[in-house]
Amino acid sequence: MSVAATSIAAPRRALRLRRPSALPGFGLALGYTLFYLGLIVIIPLAALVLRASSIGFSGLINIATDERVAAALKVSFGLSFAAAAVDTIFGLLIAWVMVRYRFPGRKLLDAAIDLPFALPTAVAGIALAALYAPNGWIGSLFNFPIAFTPLGIFIALVFVGLPFAVRTVEPLIADIDRELEEAAATLGASRTRAIFTVLLPPLIPAMLTGFALAFGRAVGEYGSVIFIAGNKPYISEIAPLLIIVKLEEFNYTGATAIATIMLAISFVTLLAINLLQAYSRRRFGHV
Repeated sequence: MSVAATSIAAPRRALRLRRPSALPGFGLALGYTLFYLGLIVIIPLAALVLRASSIGFSGLINIATDERVAAALKVSFGLSFAAAAVDTIFGLLIAWVMVRYRFPGRKLLDAAIDLPFALPTAVAGIALAALYAPNGWIGSLFNFPIAFTPLGIFIALVFVGLPFAVRTVEPLIADIDRELEEAAATLGASRTRAIFTVLLPPLIPAMLTGFALAFGRAVGEYGSVIFIAGNKPYISEIAPLLIIVKLEEFNYTGATAIATIMLAISFVTLLAINLLQAYSRRRFGHV
């Protein structure tokens, strides 16, 4: 490049460097982020914990170990974990089919996956209860009850969490180069080995993200569960419903205490999932 061309290019580079960004600076962006999170998330949660702290740590332990509360927490978190695990596995299979294959009705099926996002939870609960009731279309096919049991709660939680598991892995499946599969087959790898050594490793972080999202949605789900749960204390009563019961009894301290216990368990669980996700990214080199 000549001296003249260099002298012309230098001011242009300097102009590009001085051009202001369309996005706000770090200070303004950070301030807005902290303000928004504080106003929407941190302050309400802090008020919840502050209200529950009025009974002391021993009071929280007594409420958490109460037989009815412990049973409700076990139902909520146990079934949420199981439903999120099922969503993660079958969500991966559904996402793989939707990305890799073209078939009649694919667009309709793709829209149906997002139906739990748009469908009001109460409508979903009524529909599931009608289908799985002893005299329902599906419930009448079985000799054991599904609706109004923990199994009905499990089905409702799988329903509301499935879109998260599907949508988080779809983009990564689309980015997997088919040449990797062909190379594995050329080197003599079986289909099973190719799945576990070539295809699954880059998908694990996204699968964990889908699991965390499905789990978080399931733990706090209320509308689609109460219609199919039966709401029997010690059997099919979920923790969010127990909070509503405490509020109806004007036991605000008890309601906030149960909510704080749920918050603590959810935080620890999601923190463990995030740490596992970060480890899987480092382990498999996924950015």
